[in-house]
Amino acid sequence: MKKVFPILLPIAALMFLVAPVLIARAPYESTMLLVQKIFYFHAPSGQVMLASGLVCGIASAIFLWKRNPQAERIAIAAGELTALFGLIVLTTGPLWGRKAWGVWWQWDARLTMSFLGWLISLAYLLVRKYGGPGSEKLAAAVAVFGAANVPFIYVSVNIWRTIHPKTTVATSLPAGMGGPFLFSTLTLLSLYILLMMVRVRLERQRARLDELYLAHED
Repeated sequence: MKKVFPILLPIAALMFLVAPVLIARAPYESTMLLVQKIFYFHAPSGQVMLASGLVCGIASAIFLWKRNPQAERIAIAAGELTALFGLIVLTTGPLWGRKAWGVWWQWDARLTMSFLGWLISLAYLLVRKYGGPGSEKLAAAVAVFGAANVPFIYVSVNIWRTIHPKTTVATSLPAGMGGPFLFSTLTLLSLYILLMMVRVRLERQRARLDELYLAHED
């Protein structure tokens, strides 16, 4: 991580400088006009949220199986980032939906299941923090359940009738929109990787500090 982080940090910073320029130059959507540009933040944040939920669940499953402390640290970091990017999704979504659908919120399949996924990430963090003895195992089980919900969030728009765009919307963007959308996705993904690396390192240092406290008490 020490070798990768100094390389990835300036790249991510440069991408964050370029992304707004590409988004501003992207063509306007015919009906939503400027509001449509929220899409370049909303959809990539949703993709990162789903990926982070999977990472948290898989790492939690490994922790339950092998009691691997590194897997536990990754799960904790991914759980926090799932909650963070989920908040971005649930904030930008209504701003976009108000213009596209005329309402701030609809209890359709994608929105409801995304909200549920976000609540699961919060439940994971709360159980970890306040669950008492054995909370790490219970929280890991919650994370596995959250990961199992991720595929349903993704395919929900293709299975049920919903006002939310289907999963093919990203691959069927008009000319001039696909490039900025892909770049925005990679930019937020780079931010996620950076935050994950920093948070895992912080959790590792916290674990070492706890060991020092225990050794001092003995």
